[in-house]
Amino acid sequence: MEDISGVNMNLLKNRLTLRLLFVVIVAVIGSLQFGYNIGVINAPERVIKRFYNETQQQRTGSWMSPSTMTQLWSVSVSIFSVGGMIGAFSVGLFVNRFGRRDSMLMVNVVAVLGAALMGFSKMAGSFEMIILGRLVIGIYSGLASGFVPMYVGEISPTNLRGAFGTMHQLGVVIGILIAQIFGLEVLLGNAALWPLLLGFTAFPSLAQCVLLICCPRSPRFLLINRNEEAEARDVLRLLWGVGDVDADIEEMREESRKISLEKRVTLAELFRSRQYRQPLIIAVVIHLSQQLSGINAVFYYSTSIFQKARVQHPVYATIGTGLVNTAFTVVSLFLVERVGRRTLHLVGLGGMAVSTLVITVAMVLQHACGPYVFLIFLAALLIFLIFTYFRMPETKGRTFDEISSAFRSSPGSPGVEKSPMVELGGLETRPGGQSPLEVPPGQQSAAEKDPGAA
Repeated sequence: MEDISGVNMNLLKNRLTLRLLFVVIVAVIGSLQFGYNIGVINAPERVIKRFYNETQQQRTGSWMSPSTMTQLWSVSVSIFSVGGMIGAFSVGLFVNRFGRRDSMLMVNVVAVLGAALMGFSKMAGSFEMIILGRLVIGIYSGLASGFVPMYVGEISPTNLRGAFGTMHQLGVVIGILIAQIFGLEVLLGNAALWPLLLGFTAFPSLAQCVLLICCPRSPRFLLINRNEEAEARDVLRLLWGVGDVDADIEEMREESRKISLEKRVTLAELFRSRQYRQPLIIAVVIHLSQQLSGINAVFYYSTSIFQKARVQHPVYATIGTGLVNTAFTVVSLFLVERVGRRTLHLVGLGGMAVSTLVITVAMVLQHACGPYVFLIFLAALLIFLIFTYFRMPETKGRTFDEISSAFRSSPGSPGVEKSPMVELGGLETRPGGQSPLEVPPGQQSAAEKDPGAA
């Protein structure tokens, strides 16, 4: 029995359990936190700037100059990204030592600290606390952006990994939307309640701390890092609702064996090694394509952009962008396993490129200041679009080990014999156009069935 996307419905029913869904949702609270703190500073910009000015006046007896205010506000917004970079670089220090679940649990302390700094800033009469709180919550968000996709990917069955992988981004955009709605002046985005708006991020963290206790540790971490195969089996059976997990355990065993045989790679060697260069470049460029697409500028400064574009109700226009963002993230959730990651990314980059050009032209025609900044994003998007088309492989339906093996067997990798696959637009296929993963089990060659026979 198959649905329109070709997914075996019996397999889907067996492996999509309520317990698995619950665990994924609990993990994605970290993604929601990330998104919330991206969008929270946008709508109440005017009232928070007024607090900055009033605080300066009380301290020195004079108001801030416009240039000082602009610089201070820019630091308040961008310091979140600085914290994010610090957190992202620290992901490996946590996940390999404490595991994915326990790392998510521990770093909620960082989120609560950042929320407290921002939430009590008005009471303390200190705008510096807002800046420091944004840095701290940025560190948390950088860590969460590494923990959540890793944990969700490792507890998901292969046939659902793409859809569940989208849940991280869905959590981010829902968080942005919640922040935009809460930021309305009639709710929390006013002179009296904006500290609660900034400090609200503590509550999801506390809720996640309680709920994570009910979630299992990653089976991949248990088997590969702790060599606890029995517990890893129990976790897979519990989450997927199936008795036979031998194939998945074998995949993890094989990955563990390869890890034990490979020497530990330093950061410098990672960049120098031809074996790791292609996946490293692809990973970096894909992330850059998102960060340099211009979407962050929209979500950080959309209210100001709409004001300069003479939109009558800029806050509601900002919420509109959040709704569209959320809606199409939900659409991608259902399309990712049918269409593939590479194709969706290409469509997204192309759409962003066209949209950025339209925004630039539109802002030039309502006579706004500084519209040409979006041309920088347009140029970046076109570069990323070309790179993705030619160099990014499709990972739909592939296990972690199969993806890794495809990179190792790609042309130019040292010490690895070239496979009979050919590379077409970054997607490895067989000469007949069929993916190596799509060959029916009974049709492999003798060499494929028994490598020793070759």
